[in-house]
Amino acid sequence: MTEPGEPVTQGPADPPSDRLADRLEARPVAPAPVLLRVLRELGDVDRAVYRAVAATPTPTIDGPLRRFTAAADHSKLWIGSAAVLFVVGGRKGRRAALTGVAAIAATSAIVNLPLKLAGARRRPDADAAAVPESRRVAMPTSASFPSGHAASAAAFTAGVSSVVPALGAPLGCAAAAVGYSRVHAGVHYPGDVVAGVVVGASIGEAVVWGAQHLAERRRRSRGER
Repeated sequence: MTEPGEPVTQGPADPPSDRLADRLEARPVAPAPVLLRVLRELGDVDRAVYRAVAATPTPTIDGPLRRFTAAADHSKLWIGSAAVLFVVGGRKGRRAALTGVAAIAATSAIVNLPLKLAGARRRPDADAAAVPESRRVAMPTSASFPSGHAASAAAFTAGVSSVVPALGAPLGCAAAAVGYSRVHAGVHYPGDVVAGVVVGASIGEAVVWGAQHLAERRRRSRGER
């Protein structure tokens, strides 16, 4: 991941839905007008929600959310949770921890490199939106779309809850809080977070499927012997 203090990644501020609408509209045979309208309205909602969150005074939760989103930097929150689970969770806890960490690793490799390069969306202008200083964190230098924090949170939740379903609800709540905190702190648009959750959960499920498939093959191999 990139570090604070480097030049912020430059790129279009428009959401991918707007850029997709532009590309579709430029084609010789344009799609149905209703599709273009929906795509542009999604972009309008994305920007409007960001501005609404920034304009809503929340002094009581600004500090806690700022610290919470910082705790999720570089997946520290999830790695720490995995460590605790590995130590105290017994055999199932160790398997859940390893699955969750594997899901994070796969998600980070996919989101923080190819997807962010493809998305290439410029970070929000927190100054223009008047995001309160009390809730701000250092603006990341990577592209804004999709949210790596949200993707890692969703991936870890999918991985761990596949082994220990009882942890699905608390981890899901924590992941949702991390996702919202990125918008609250002014460093992501809501659409970035939604996309991150979808991508992270999908990759997490793929990692779970792969782990289960590998375990099944190993069981069959031992049975054949």
